[in-house]
Amino acid sequence: MDMHQQIEKGKQFLVNTYSQVPVVFSHGEGCTLTDVEGRHYLDFVGGIAVNALGYGDRGLTKALSAVLQSGLLHCSNLYYNETAIKAAEAICSLAEMEKVFFCNSGAEANEAALKLARKFGHKSTPIRTEIITMAHSFHGRTYGAVTATGQDKYHQNFDPLPQGFRYARFNDLESVKALITGETCAIMVEPIQGEGGIVPATKEFLQGVKQLCEEHDLLLIYDEVQCGMGRSGRSFAWQLYQVKPDVLTLAKALAGGVPCGAMLVSERAKDVFSPGDHASTFGGNALAMAGVVEMAHRLSSTDLCKEVEEKGVFLRSRLEALIKKYPTQCTAVRGLGLMDGVVLSIPPRALVDACFERGLLVLSAGYDVLRFVPPLVIRVDEIEKAIDIVDEALASLL
Repeated sequence: MDMHQQIEKGKQFLVNTYSQVPVVFSHGEGCTLTDVEGRHYLDFVGGIAVNALGYGDRGLTKALSAVLQSGLLHCSNLYYNETAIKAAEAICSLAEMEKVFFCNSGAEANEAALKLARKFGHKSTPIRTEIITMAHSFHGRTYGAVTATGQDKYHQNFDPLPQGFRYARFNDLESVKALITGETCAIMVEPIQGEGGIVPATKEFLQGVKQLCEEHDLLLIYDEVQCGMGRSGRSFAWQLYQVKPDVLTLAKALAGGVPCGAMLVSERAKDVFSPGDHASTFGGNALAMAGVVEMAHRLSSTDLCKEVEEKGVFLRSRLEALIKKYPTQCTAVRGLGLMDGVVLSIPPRALVDACFERGLLVLSAGYDVLRFVPPLVIRVDEIEKAIDIVDEALASLL
């Protein structure tokens, strides 16, 4: 089948939950994807911040191949497996946390955190069940996670949603303080909002939220599903801010591209769950755990984070130059590390499509942001090429 026929077959059998770009990819190498007709695309989407090591990475391939060769893909969490123990030690050490629960996605990791927060609140008298999250946040598509998400567009047509969530304004400490009551058990925040438009928290905001949690005996939950695993220029964004959470959720790049999520807990939260409180059939499977071990190794034993920080500075400098050239169309640059965005006055989708036509994959965030989340191994010359394409695409839309 040619590409058009494959796309039609996909439309026939795949549930219509994505507005998919009309392309079918066959393979990738480094930071470049190739479609079934042989056309190459420079990838600044990275599977939406998943493929941190790009495509065909030797270290990751070797780690995953070893598990495939062992035959032990899955053995159930009724038993221990060696790779999961290694992964747990590696990720807890890297994140400076005490224990970890492994699952399969960011939504699952956040569901685990929400359940843990509610159980934490049930230990109080009276019981506390309310969780404060942020407007414009994004925490996943399952019922608890989508309710925690502070964006109405994700709630439409899915009523009734679970109760017990209140939404503060991001980077507005007074709005958080105003929502705390005797029923509050936790505050959940992304250190860098991703889907909400690539908006970093201020250090003062996170420090203030941490202080409120300490004063009111609340759990502080960080959702680092998108901004974790080196994306910010540190292994975890909380380390950039030096404001540590009680609970940390991860996914996306956690296993280098293999589906994997995790909820990590500090000393204060490590004993909230007991056997039977929560579970995940495929969580901690050996294949994903091998990816976690490799990612933890790359973040802790190489200069990857330093390079991300340096390349992020370069990327933002090139984006700032676009603002000067197109001040009407591009109004601001936001981001940290290799999680960056340009605020637009034109529809982001028009620019996404214009870049795609020229062989560059980018995506939007929020309502007005062009988002850049390339593999962390992106090269400087590839950044230059990408911005040249964005420049050309912007000119074509004038």
